[in-house]
Amino acid sequence: MIYWEKFLAPYKQAVGELKVKLKGMRGQFELDSSHSPIEFVTGRVKPIASILDKANQKGIPLDRLESEMQDIAGLRMMCQFVDDIRSVVNLLRNRNDFEIVEERDYISHEKISGYRSYHVVIRYPVQTIHGEKKILVEIQIRTLAMNFWATIEHSLNYKYRGAFPEDIKMRLQRAAEAAFRLDEEMSLIRGEIQEAQAFFTQKKELKTDDKS
Repeated sequence: MIYWEKFLAPYKQAVGELKVKLKGMRGQFELDSSHSPIEFVTGRVKPIASILDKANQKGIPLDRLESEMQDIAGLRMMCQFVDDIRSVVNLLRNRNDFEIVEERDYISHEKISGYRSYHVVIRYPVQTIHGEKKILVEIQIRTLAMNFWATIEHSLNYKYRGAFPEDIKMRLQRAAEAAFRLDEEMSLIRGEIQEAQAFFTQKKELKTDDKS
């Protein structure tokens, strides 16, 4: 029998700590007045019902959840541009406060459904009163357009339990391609976008200085 509150406690701790650390990287780019490849960071611990559902689907025994289910703790790092994803992955590779155990590139090799994202699975050390406990955490890095598509697909997946009607499946694939074309177009005018954003930020800071 699993005592869920105790079992999930280190995962909740890991998500909380990693959100602070990964958001901190964005703050460092801002202090350097340079473009941050990180737009924002979110995180969650998988609900118990979802853990049980996935364990049943994947044939994972409950006593092997810790070693075989990689996304009980999950974080998402959002980027403005596709090129930023590679920069974020390199930032993660250069950190020494966790170990990368697996990478899955669903951007260069998208899933049949059209899903695109870059997954990095890490082994993160959580400090507890009983000593160090290393747990698996999945970090998904994607653009805002990719995230919009994935969120919609995830909702529909719950409705249809993965058995999408053919017309829905086709429309989702078309929407995924449209989202990726949007990302490509935004990348082509990246310089203009960043210049406009820098101008807007500077203007906002000047207004703040005037009021003080």
